[in-house]
Amino acid sequence: MTFDDFLMEVDPKYHWFVLEMQEYLLKKDCKLKITSAKSGYLASYQFGKKKRVILNFVFRKSGLIARIYCGYASDYEDYLETLPEEVKKIIIKAPSCKRFEDPPKCAPTCIGYVFKLDNTMHQKCKYNCFLLEVNDENIPIIKTLVEKELACREKE
Repeated sequence: MTFDDFLMEVDPKYHWFVLEMQEYLLKKDCKLKITSAKSGYLASYQFGKKKRVILNFVFRKSGLIARIYCGYASDYEDYLETLPEEVKKIIIKAPSCKRFEDPPKCAPTCIGYVFKLDNTMHQKCKYNCFLLEVNDENIPIIKTLVEKELACREKE
């Protein structure tokens, strides 16, 4: 499985964005891993010595989805406050992290997210919290979230 195989499955309308993210992340020393998933290819970008994933591109029935792993969300809450209401609703509706409610029911390596949004503290699951459809409205948001998260991780 190659990046080209993955790209062939992406709506041609968004090739430019996926290619732009690919170039940006590789220049930032992220490592790309392409695997097969239930609904198609999964492109996963890992960063740092710990090889923690920062971004996945996954396919769903609705199309291409970006899963951003925003472990430092609390460091850029000011940006989160500027998000459109529709995106805030997606984040707020995401399930709470089981690690905070019932630790044995969550993966031992889980690092659920704790951040403030709309004057409310949230404890969210890292897999479903920042899961945004790749579309014209969300592309700038996806790019900015990845940039902000990567900037925080580079300080580790």
